Amino acid sequence: MVADVDEVVAASPLPGFWEFDAPHTWQRIDFISDLHLAEDRPRTFEAFAAHLRDTPADAVFILGDLFDLWVGDDSRADRFEARCVEAIADAAANRAIAFMAGNRDFLVGADMLKACGALALSDPTVLIAFGQRILLSHGDALCIADIPYQQFRAEVRGAAWQSAFLAMPIERRRAHAAAIRQQSEQRKRMTSRDDWVDVDPASAVRWLHEAGASVLVHGHTHCPGSEPLAPGLVRHVLSDWELDDPGQPPRAEVLSWSAGRFARIAPSANGSA
Repeated sequence: MVADVDEVVAASPLPGFWEFDAPHTWQRIDFISDLHLAEDRPRTFEAFAAHLRDTPADAVFILGDLFDLWVGDDSRADRFEARCVEAIADAAANRAIAFMAGNRDFLVGADMLKACGALALSDPTVLIAFGQRILLSHGDALCIADIPYQQFRAEVRGAAWQSAFLAMPIERRRAHAAAIRQQSEQRKRMTSRDDWVDVDPASAVRWLHEAGASVLVHGHTHCPGSEPLAPGLVRHVLSDWELDDPGQPPRAEVLSWSAGRFARIAPSANGSA
């Protein structure tokens, strides 16, 4: 397996590094990811909507897996999806909202983002703010050791697969996506926490060097924390959100960035964060 991973890393072409230069007037940027919003997770949705509404940040950057499933922009008028559009659009009237696709919502497209008033972010994106360059990614593309997933990711991110999938009736798409999700969850249950695939450090360092950045912010792994990747290079891993499962402790965290500091905070309520 190690040899296979090394071969994949060596053969992997570098992505393009799209740059976003933040307005000089911004004083705070919030990062969130992996909320996995769904109709059966009302507390998580309400916490998300409240944070968008009440945060004092100038911008909220959503780094993937905002939705548990997204089967195409034609679903945005459905009951729950329409509530999400409304919450994001209301927030976008007062602050910048930026969205990067994750492995659960990579089919969010231009129609959805236009309806929300949100900016599309490429994965990865270099964010320039407060005199610093940081690299943003959902994180799944850097989990190189999960070779079956990387093969699946390459397939579903392709134009041919997406065209065929979006041509299906929406209910068939929902059933197909739910089946893929169930297989993924079953695979996780069969894998011990110690064996979960993390971001490949060598690939992450390579990306940072090429991007001219010293900080990587990503989600996907559901293992929030901050740690060095190499001398002078650090990563901040975003938290997933889970407020609806009575069998788990509640989780919801925002990574806030202002000049000179990153801080992990609870979602804003009535502007208190």
